[in-house]
Amino acid sequence: MRVEVQDWFARRTYTKTAFTAGDLVRAKGDRTVSVVLPAKDEQETVGPIVAALRRDLVRRTPLIDEIVVVDSNSEDDTARVARDAGAQVFAQREILPQYGDIPGKGEALWKSLAVTRGDFVVFVDADLHEFDTTFVVGLLGPLIKHDVHYVKGCYDRPLRSGETVLPAGGGRVTELVARPLLNMHWPELAGLIQPLAGEYAATRECLEALPFVAGYGVEIGHLIDFVEKFGLDHLAQVDLGERRHRNSTDAALSRMAMQIQHTVHDRLARYRGAPSETPAATLTQFVRENSTYRASQTEIVLGERPPMASVRQPMPRGARQRASA
Repeated sequence: MRVEVQDWFARRTYTKTAFTAGDLVRAKGDRTVSVVLPAKDEQETVGPIVAALRRDLVRRTPLIDEIVVVDSNSEDDTARVARDAGAQVFAQREILPQYGDIPGKGEALWKSLAVTRGDFVVFVDADLHEFDTTFVVGLLGPLIKHDVHYVKGCYDRPLRSGETVLPAGGGRVTELVARPLLNMHWPELAGLIQPLAGEYAATRECLEALPFVAGYGVEIGHLIDFVEKFGLDHLAQVDLGERRHRNSTDAALSRMAMQIQHTVHDRLARYRGAPSETPAATLTQFVRENSTYRASQTEIVLGERPPMASVRQPMPRGARQRASA
């Protein structure tokens, strides 16, 4: 790593144990916190996550002011389970309907800014198992107590292989795609341990100044846009320990990887003056059928939303609401 990145790593890498919920409640003053879970077909895990957040960080220690689930057109009972657990639930397609609806995680995150009111926004993936609410405490720590605008989580990622759970090996798209691309083109971001982490937090002001890639390129797009706009020193990462979630198939990861590469290609044209021709968006994969292979083609969903600040004016602080106890 570059010397300045080594210096950033030493100063801006924290552990979740450095912060307590009680300390952060006192330090945040009248500022408010929203936790957002983008969810698509997560009926098995979204309820326990919401229930744990309400138990630990609303009732026991009032750190969180609202818990919002954005349902990305689920076909199962995700919305009902989340609502029963105590979250405010919004259908992705019904938020800002005048802008339509682009399939993808980034769309859910972008639209969440229109239905939340927190000064600090924490994003948590809805497929986590054995969820630990100190994830949220750790992510909020640098935002509330240090001069930081955007915080990424980092963690060990066990990989389930059949009935066996390996202690590491998750994050294949990170190691094979995202990390090499960042080291090649944005080496100032080489110190990030989990650049594609789904658990991260930022100030509302920061998030509303960033564009949102509609699909799985949202996280790498955020990092590049953030460092170009605000600089590295206002970015931090927090060691959250271990993260367990549903591992994706190789085929699904390939589709995610293509969205990420499209995002980086777009940023190279935007910030580096690289050739701007649009690469193909059709991904061909192969499936074994008996004694032969069948080609399967997927059109990779592309799209980007403008900064929310350009879409609507933030609501006044007096209009922000607290989560019910």
